[in-house]
Amino acid sequence: NNMYHSKIAGLGYYVPSNVVTNDDLSKIIDTNDEWIQERTGIQERRHIIRGEDTTTTMGVKAAKIAIERSGVAKEDIDFVVFATLSPDYYFPGPGVLVQRDLGLRTVGALDVRNQCSGFVYALSVADQYIKTGMYKNILVIGSEVHSTGLDMTTRGRGVSVIFGDGAGAAVLSREEDLTKGILSTHLHSEGQHAEELALQAPGMGARWVTDIIADNDPNDESYYPYMNGQFVFKNAVVRFAEVINEGLEANGLQVSDIDMLIPHQANLRISQFIQNKFKLSDDQVHNNIQKYGNTTAASIPIALTEAWEKGKIKSGDTVVLAAFGSGFTWASAIIKW
Repeated sequence: NNMYHSKIAGLGYYVPSNVVTNDDLSKIIDTNDEWIQERTGIQERRHIIRGEDTTTTMGVKAAKIAIERSGVAKEDIDFVVFATLSPDYYFPGPGVLVQRDLGLRTVGALDVRNQCSGFVYALSVADQYIKTGMYKNILVIGSEVHSTGLDMTTRGRGVSVIFGDGAGAAVLSREEDLTKGILSTHLHSEGQHAEELALQAPGMGARWVTDIIADNDPNDESYYPYMNGQFVFKNAVVRFAEVINEGLEANGLQVSDIDMLIPHQANLRISQFIQNKFKLSDDQVHNNIQKYGNTTAASIPIALTEAWEKGKIKSGDTVVLAAFGSGFTWASAIIKW
């Protein structure tokens, strides 16, 4: 029923060189390595050095690697989809900055605002354009700078120890063999819980920058991310399982058919819970939150690229991507490599 499938023709990732360990954080925040590892599995994360990297520049660095590996000339890229919650500017979004900085033709550039599910949403959008024949090659990027917007004090430790900076990218290209490539994507949202994991200011709805400045309140936390951690965890483990099963069922696949699961790196405990629930071996799941923390829209493309680079993903493999996060949104993609 589709003219084409889309395949991942090239992958790349980039993380800043600046490593921040749990011990580094314990020097400025009342926390410790054991506490962070026990709750999240995170040992270290990367933080940009201000003036060296931005969400866009990291996305561009990841994209250059993905484009080179894909064998697609940059002149042949037809469209850009950029997922992030941390754009360089309030507007315009980073998609157009990538078009400029990579020297692409004046192709369309779309920004996706779906946080932790952002890359799977972006992949799904790109997949539809390729399936219909509208575009042949699409650059999909997930990139985040969290570090400059976190409350790096003891007050913010519940959130600030979790997040890291980085970028991942994929080039999607037309695949004429309909047994290969992206088989299906599955997207969901439940905005009832929007405020359980949110950054509400500055926003046009309630508090703009002028309000924050006018109040000049040292205890104002409105412009730091808020997360109801336990509530998010409980919802995540349910939705992860649902959306993985939905993808498998849509394609007549069993859990035993999964060669590689790449879960969004929200928390190692969530990934382990899902791995145990589906009885997957360590060889069937790739986690790297230990090194990079939660990089939101970048986490799946970074982990996917890393797994591929390590030889964990081979031609013919069934690869499952799954995400859950702020919105709430959750999503999955089933790919025949």
